[in-house]
Amino acid sequence: MKLAEALILRADTQKRLLQLRERLVRNARVQEGDAPAEAPDALLAEYRRVLGEFTVLVQRINHTNAVTTMADGGTLTDALAQRDAFVTERAMLNGVVEQASSLTSDWRYGRSEIKFVPTVSVADLQQQADRVSRDLRELDVIIQQTNWQVDVVDGSH
Repeated sequence: MKLAEALILRADTQKRLLQLRERLVRNARVQEGDAPAEAPDALLAEYRRVLGEFTVLVQRINHTNAVTTMADGGTLTDALAQRDAFVTERAMLNGVVEQASSLTSDWRYGRSEIKFVPTVSVADLQQQADRVSRDLRELDVIIQQTNWQVDVVDGSH
């Protein structure tokens, strides 16, 4: 199985676990004298079975990420950490640009006017945000290509 397929399966399994949890919660209590729509014990057993499969799958994905070497010599885990850093930096830069360039910068308070001015260069920060976005896109393409080329390692490590 390719890593990309395993990632799709992981997402599907996460959804399945959430659905089972919701079904368990809905059937955890009924009015006295009524029966639950589904047997909680059976749902719990299924949840634990699916959780076990999920755990093994995540372990295999994580191990694959750790042993897969990228063109730059780093691991896929390193690339994923860099992607997370790019996402975090881009969000910060976009937040600062949005705040600094806000059109609601003047407030009236009584008879006096309070004026707010940016303390940063919006243009410079926007250029930085654009650069980080470009770097993120480029890295994401490499990660996605790798995901479709690499086979998931077996569970025996």
